[in-house]
Amino acid sequence: MPAQAPPRRPRRHRLWANPKPFFGYSDNTNLLAYLWSLGVVGFHGGSVMVELGRPGAMHPLTAESLRAALFTSGPYELRASDEYRDESRDWVDPVTFEAEPPMRPAGEWIWHRPDRVIEGVTWGGNLEILGWLLMADRAVAEPAAYEGAVLVIETSEELPSSLEVYRTLRNMGERGLLGRAKASSFERPNPPAATIKYVEVQRVAVSRAVDEYNPGATVVFDIDLGHTDPQLVIPYGGRIRVDGPARRVTVWY
Repeated sequence: MPAQAPPRRPRRHRLWANPKPFFGYSDNTNLLAYLWSLGVVGFHGGSVMVELGRPGAMHPLTAESLRAALFTSGPYELRASDEYRDESRDWVDPVTFEAEPPMRPAGEWIWHRPDRVIEGVTWGGNLEILGWLLMADRAVAEPAAYEGAVLVIETSEELPSSLEVYRTLRNMGERGLLGRAKASSFERPNPPAATIKYVEVQRVAVSRAVDEYNPGATVVFDIDLGHTDPQLVIPYGGRIRVDGPARRVTVWY
């Protein structure tokens, strides 16, 4: 009789055998949430056209965070920037790339109930995409899967209203799931006074939803993540520590 062939060893999934870091945000929240469901940590932030292709040069804070995420491992403390911008100039116009974009002053992070230290893994991303995923019931697990997780959210150049933001968070709250709001864009420019008002009502909407569905939760506003410049890279599904009393946020790359 022919010799029996030895049992075949199961092949390791290519994703694990040949790991590649995945960076993205905005629409890529779809892929980040899917990778999260597979147990794969991604990175919320970093894009070729916007961050690497920033006119003049990358913002120093963006470059530092991106390098740390790409080339190091271990803790990295996020820092508040003293300047920011959330509107872009026309990429079709060559003048756009002759100098670095103008920035506006930025304040410190705003803390809501900073009376505790929270540590867990991150989940979330772009709020509008999360709303789609909730409606389609895709890449969103049962609430128990997010036990102890830290929700990270930001909004896009579509500038959703405070009511839409509240409703999306309310829907997350009804399912048992429970940074700096983008306030201007090239397509929908806002003057400074309107930008300040928009950000204020966004904070109220977020605080209202959190107070209704997770009273006592700590919230940090205005961290530079997502659709903003500078941009801090956040590990998606990775470890984060929010130290309210010390007013410090640390991530692990």
